[in-house]
Amino acid sequence: MYGGDEVSAIVIDVGSYSCKAGYAGDDTPKSVFASVVGSIEQTGDTDEAKPEKEADSDPKNGSKPVDVDKAKTNRKYFVGQELEFRRDHMELIPPMKDGTVTDWDVVDNIWNHAFRSRLLINPEEHPMLIAEPSTNSGQQREKAAELMFEKYKVPALFLAKNAVLTSFASGRATSLVVDSGGGSTVVSAVHDGYVLQKSVTTSPIGGEFLTDCMMKSLESKGVVIRPRYSFKKKEVSPGDYKVVELDFPNTTDSYRLYCMRAIASDIKESVCRVPDTPFDEVAYTNVPTTSYELPDGQTIEVGADRFKIPDILFNPYLSQTIPGVDGFGDSTSIRGLPWMVLDSVNRCDVDIRKELLSSILLSGGSSSILQLKERLEKETMEASPQNARVKVLASGNSIERRFSVWIGGSILASLGSFQQMWFSKAEYEEHGVSYIQRKCP
Repeated sequence: MYGGDEVSAIVIDVGSYSCKAGYAGDDTPKSVFASVVGSIEQTGDTDEAKPEKEADSDPKNGSKPVDVDKAKTNRKYFVGQELEFRRDHMELIPPMKDGTVTDWDVVDNIWNHAFRSRLLINPEEHPMLIAEPSTNSGQQREKAAELMFEKYKVPALFLAKNAVLTSFASGRATSLVVDSGGGSTVVSAVHDGYVLQKSVTTSPIGGEFLTDCMMKSLESKGVVIRPRYSFKKKEVSPGDYKVVELDFPNTTDSYRLYCMRAIASDIKESVCRVPDTPFDEVAYTNVPTTSYELPDGQTIEVGADRFKIPDILFNPYLSQTIPGVDGFGDSTSIRGLPWMVLDSVNRCDVDIRKELLSSILLSGGSSSILQLKERLEKETMEASPQNARVKVLASGNSIERRFSVWIGGSILASLGSFQQMWFSKAEYEEHGVSYIQRKCP
């Protein structure tokens, strides 16, 4: 048991799109930044790597080539706002794929940045509540606990499942959580504060996939999305600007794609809405268009795409009709949201199905698309048994939907009755890392 009540806990949630960190008891995270890490392979002894740091902060100077033979390669990492500058040969590495951590080095850098650069705290003084995906394996949890205790030397730790935290954020102990994030969509049933593992259904369609579809769809119509770093505006006459292309041959593909995705993502967030009925090419041919101004000044008109892209969440096969989108190996196994919801409910015990259907919670960034709640409620109702009462609950505030996992963590870690639940450093030293499976179910 850990009794450190006088310092507030830190709640940290590393998602596939962004990392949220802040103090327990706050209503929103103090810091939110992209959860990707830029890395430049530096060749050079540790002494030579230091002066290079100054050169790197200037986006125009690339890292200086050093004779490779006499040096070992070490990586220099950039996190958060440092990614806004273009650097030569900077590769972007995401920490997760399909909701599971693939690169712990990257996660470590994200945590470090959150503690030292954003929250400006010493992790040895604060207990940590970490949000983890509902699909997390025992091995992944042990790795996270080991890193926290061994490297950051935290006094106490707790791992909580995303779905449970979302449920707590809306003040419920039992609900069906539809978490549509950047990298994937996960539907899981929570009963009395525990995730029912057998009910968890996942789909690789998340916000980033929709953004890619948007990008490819615009490209197929001849729209060129120029990343911000690739041009500058020059004033020809007062109030009249000319776009001048800049050439950076050493920019990596991953960074270029990251910048283009940022723009495509903003287009998606600004104009998209879920259609009331399943999307149909013919019916939506002459739908009124919405204009959007790209960073380089050109204005594009978005027509049927503003309905088609979000509808991929409901009918994944629509993505096959967009030229250039890599289809999933087997798109029949990937189902739309209403079917995932019903499948998840049907895997649960008969007694709680009714209760789950009447409290379906939406969370994650992609759930903020307009009309998503209404459409999901309508389609789930049509497909569910006759007497079932289907209710989809979503906070009207998109900030709360986006951060609901973090907010739930903040509520949980600041409860007085929760303080006895922490997995303390003493227990870690006594029982070893595998004890986390018992302390954090």
